[in-house]
Amino acid sequence: MITYMADCDMQEERNNTFVIADNQDITRAGLHGYISSLFPGSEIIDVACKKELVSCMPECGKGTVVIVDYALFDINSADELSVISHRFRKSSWLLFSDNLGECLIRRLSSERNIGMLLKECDGEEIRRALSSSAAGSRFLCGAVRERLLSVPESHAGAPLLTPAEKDILKLIARGKSVKEIAALRISSVHTIVTHKKNIFRKLDINNVYEATRYALRAGLVEMADYYI
Repeated sequence: MITYMADCDMQEERNNTFVIADNQDITRAGLHGYISSLFPGSEIIDVACKKELVSCMPECGKGTVVIVDYALFDINSADELSVISHRFRKSSWLLFSDNLGECLIRRLSSERNIGMLLKECDGEEIRRALSSSAAGSRFLCGAVRERLLSVPESHAGAPLLTPAEKDILKLIARGKSVKEIAALRISSVHTIVTHKKNIFRKLDINNVYEATRYALRAGLVEMADYYI
């Protein structure tokens, strides 16, 4: 966990604390720039994992904005994010990610203290999201609002998984851990965690049991493989 103070010679100082839960260096650097410009004198805390996030929150008072990349951070489900945000409900939470699935968006749409912003949004929308969150108001970017207003997609057809996602789903169904899958695929644990979250989002499932059941129904693994 690393704490910074934003430069305070550009605008009137604002007493906000921003907690950045994102494992991409370039994203953190960009957010530092926006925050320093909009809220000079504010405290910025970088956290690398869920444990650090939860441990720093009791020291953060009202006016704290928590910016989380759901896909890259070690929060395992929308329900877990909801539980953590309720625990620290005085803070504003902003989900900031490359891709937010429709099921996730609809699941979190009832959470009044969790805003949603896509990384593809332009600088003006990012600035508005940070300003709204710092003021204690929930922010939903235009793309998220459009998805909420659209008719939900039919689940009649099977979700389209990439070849890599299918392979990883098979390994999950065979009882392999994230570390074991990373070793087998010669990938980082971080990459496998991202794939796993994308698989769960696409299939609208929440745990390994449901993933295994789907893989069996879809014929991706045989019952004999499951019991190995």
